[in-house]
Order: sequence, then C-alpha cells, then structure tokens
Amino acid sequence: MATTTHEPAPAGKSPGGSGLSPRQRQRISRAAQYVLFVVVVVVAISAADWGRIHEYLLDTKALDGMFPDLLTVALKNTVLYTAAAYVVGFVLGLIIALMRLSSVAPYRWFGLVFIEIFRGLPALLILILVAFGLPIAFPAFSNPPGGVYTQVAIGLGLVAAAYMAETIRAGIQAVPKGQMEAARSLGMSHTRAMVSIIIPQALRVVVPPLTNELVLLFKDSSLVFVIGVSATQIELTKMGESFATQKADSTPIVAAGLAYLIITIPLGYLVRRLEARQVKAR
Repeated sequence: MATTTHEPAPAGKSPGGSGLSPRQRQRISRAAQYVLFVVVVVVAISAADWGRIHEYLLDTKALDGMFPDLLTVALKNTVLYTAAAYVVGFVLGLIIALMRLSSVAPYRWFGLVFIEIFRGLPALLILILVAFGLPIAFPAFSNPPGGVYTQVAIGLGLVAAAYMAETIRAGIQAVPKGQMEAARSLGMSHTRAMVSIIIPQALRVVVPPLTNELVLLFKDSSLVFVIGVSATQIELTKMGESFATQKADSTPIVAAGLAYLIITIPLGYLVRRLEARQVKAR
C-alpha cells in the first residue's frame, strides 16, 4: 500500500495553506485597521458642517470680555477649589484608611459606613447638603471662614476622602508585614512604626492613583455653580456657560474646556510617568 508523506511547510509560511506567516497576517490586519481609521476620519470631516462649527464653536468674537478673567479669575478659582478639596480629602482619607485597618471594631465600622455613604452619593448632592443643609443643622456654619471656598473644600473633600481612603488602605496592605514586625522588634510602638515606616512606603505605592484623584477633583470643581458664586468666586464651567448664554454661542464653553486641559493634560502625563517609574522599580 502506497503511503503519503506530508512535507513540512516552508519556513515562515503558515501550515494552513494561506501562504502567509502569522507576522504577515498581523501586518495586513494592522494596515486594514489604519485604512479603516483614516476612512472614518475623512468621512467625519467631510460630513461636518464647518460653517456652523466656526459660527457656533470657534467664533473668537464670542470671547470678547472673557480674557484675561478666564485665566486670572476662573482658572485660579478652579485650582483653589481643587487644592482645598484635595487637602481635606487626603487628610481625612488617611484617617479613614487607618480606621478601616484598626483593631477596634467601632472604628472599622465607622470607616466602612463613611466610605459607602460618600462613594454612593453624587458629589453634586453632597455639595448641596454642605452648603444648605449644614447651616440648618449648625447655624454657626451659615457663614464659615473662607465662605464658598470652605464649603467646596468640605463638600468635595468628603467625596475625595472616601475614594482616597480605599486607595491608601490598599497601599498600606501592600507593604510587607515583615516591615511592621521588624520595626516592632526594634522597640518601636505600633503608631511610631506606622508613621515612620509603613505609611511613607504605602504613599509611594499609591502616588499615581492619588494624582489621578486630583485630576478627577479638578473636573468635579465644575459643580460649584450649584451653591451660587459671585463674580470673584466663579470657576471655569460657570464662566463658560454664562458667556455662552450671553453671546448665544458655544465658543466660550470650548474656551473653558481648553482651560481645563491646561491643567489636566500635564497631570495626566505626570500620572503616566509615575506609573512607568513604579513598573521599572519592580
């Protein structure tokens, strides 16, 4: 009986009979994706009504009166709101994270309830409760030091603290237990070991997500409009919306968006660099 022999496929060729190696198929697939992307972009550009885009989104005449206040007032206030809320969120988040890790059950319960509440409620609702609910419950809070800045710091800070607490807790738990055991063997108290050894190491681990939280807070500062602000306390989104209404044109909103990008793009780049550095360190 005659036997058939199967000759091996030539080197670099697919045994399936297509005559293409996996690398060649990958190149063809990638080229097809590039072509599809270019086609979609060309179709979108061709279908857009550039006359209306220029009239309602890119009309520089609609920006009359916005500058330099867009940068010197609105952007400055946005940064101040963000920085104040971040400081409150970080300090409170660190405390809540330590409570979540505490051996005292009521502390753990309080930390868990805090996180669940302020992660579950919308930031807009919390700002309203802080601005209008707290003065009802505590009349002394009707006119707090710092005014709107304090209200925003507390409102957005509570939201940020709930997220930062979980991030910091994960960072603390990522530190090897041997670090604490070594510190205690040297005679350090638990508190001293946490402050001097564990927390600094944990914060280095969670710097990228904490920086990302700063970006999110910067965007959440756009919610400040709900509590009412004066012309000197206005932030980017409110200024863009006000001018867009006055001019019956959306170009001021585009300008406000670009002002946000002045801060968020560098922060995003910083987050990526920090993450890359951590990967290399491992």
